[in-house]
Amino acid sequence: MTGTSLPDLLPVGVGGDIGVYAMVRAFHEQYGTDAVVISSVATRAMADSSFVTNVVTPGIDDPEVLVTALERVAAQHPGKTLVLLTNADWFVRSIVENRARLEDKYVMSYCTLEVLEQVSSKEGFAEVCDRLGIPTPRTVAVSVPQLVADGGLAAIPALRVDLEFPVVAKPSSSADYHYVSFPGKRKIHHVDSRAELDELLGHLVTAGYPGTFLVQEFIPGDETQMRSLTAYRDTRGVITLLATGRVLLEEHTPGTLGIPAAILTEPYEDAMEAASRFLDNVGYTGFANFDYKLDPRTGRHVYFEVNPRIGRNNYYVTAAGANIARALVEDRVLGRSIEPLLATKEVLYSVVPFRLLLKYILDPSLRIRLQAVKDRGDAVNPLKYSKDGGLKRRLVVEAMTQNFYRKYKKHYPEPTTTGY
Repeated sequence: MTGTSLPDLLPVGVGGDIGVYAMVRAFHEQYGTDAVVISSVATRAMADSSFVTNVVTPGIDDPEVLVTALERVAAQHPGKTLVLLTNADWFVRSIVENRARLEDKYVMSYCTLEVLEQVSSKEGFAEVCDRLGIPTPRTVAVSVPQLVADGGLAAIPALRVDLEFPVVAKPSSSADYHYVSFPGKRKIHHVDSRAELDELLGHLVTAGYPGTFLVQEFIPGDETQMRSLTAYRDTRGVITLLATGRVLLEEHTPGTLGIPAAILTEPYEDAMEAASRFLDNVGYTGFANFDYKLDPRTGRHVYFEVNPRIGRNNYYVTAAGANIARALVEDRVLGRSIEPLLATKEVLYSVVPFRLLLKYILDPSLRIRLQAVKDRGDAVNPLKYSKDGGLKRRLVVEAMTQNFYRKYKKHYPEPTTTGY
C-alpha cells in the first residue's frame, strides 16, 4: 500500500507478556488504536485494559492452534488492517513457517524463513559475525543428538570443553528449547564447574533436546556491563530505527533469566554500526534485538546473539523517542521509507521498583545518575500507562511491580560482581 492516508489499524499481539503490552501501547500512543492480544492464559499485563481485548486461547504453542486462532481473529475484524506482533522466538517461527496462510490477512514484519534459519541459531549468528569481524565469545557447540549417538550419558565425560570455568551454557535455538522440559531448566545457565556442566548435559540427553547447546566463555562483569540494541530494517533494505541501552538489572527467575528488567538508554555508535552491517549482510527485514556485553579486558563489545524479533524490553525504544509502531507502519502499511528514528533521549526503563533496582547497582556514580533521571521524571514502566484503565488495573500493575521484591529475594537475594 502506498500513499499518505492511514487505514483502520488493529494491532494483534501474540503472547500476552509485558513486551507484547509495550508493543500495543506504542500503537495506542502513536495512532490511538485498540488492540487484540492472543495468549494461552489471561495475563495480568493485559488485565482490565481499556484498549486491549485479551483473547485466551489455550495451546497456542502448537503452530496449528496459533494460526487457526489468528485466522479466526482476522475473520472477526473485516475491513481492519491487522498488524501482527510478537516478541517470542517460537511464535515468530510459527508465523514465518505459516506465512502463506497469514500474509493475505495480516501486515507482518518478519524476515524470510531462509534468513530466520541463518540467524535464529546462535551458531549461525557467530558464523556471520566471524565473517564480518564482529567479536563473539569463545564457544564450544555441543550437539545433543550426537551425544546420544555416541552413547548418551556415558559419552558426556569424554566431551572436550576447552574453556575456563565459570562458563555460560544456553541453547543455540530458543524456539527448540521452548518445547523441552527437565529439572532445573533455565533460560540461560551459569555453570561453575565441569561436574555441573556434565549434569546439565545429562538432563538434555534424557529430555531428548533435539538441537545444539552452546558452552561459552563468561565475559567478566555484572549485569551493568550488558547492552541491548533494537533495530528495524525496512523492505527497501534501509535501517529506519536504532536504539541502544545499558542493561542495569536482569530478571532472575528460571524462565526469564537474562531478560533485562531495567535499561538506561545510552548511545553506542560502534554497536549500531556492527548491527547495521550484520543485518545488511544477511538481507534481514523487520525488527531485530541484539544482546552484547562490554568486555573490561579489551574495552570492546562482545556480541552474543540476535533475536529475530523485537525484545520483551522494547518500551525503552519508544520512551526514548523512537516509537516502534511508526517504523513498522511507515514501511509495511504506508509503503514509504523514512529518516531513521534514533532513540536519543536518556530514559530509565524499569519493570522493578526503583528502590529495588538501586540495591543491585554497585557503582555509586551510576546510582547518582539514575536518581537524577528519576527526579526529572524520565523513569518509565511500560505497564504504567496513564491512558489505560482505571483503579483496578493500576492496583494489578502495582502488585506485579511489588512482586519483584519476592522474586529477587528468592532467586537473587544480593548483588554480585558477576550477576549470578
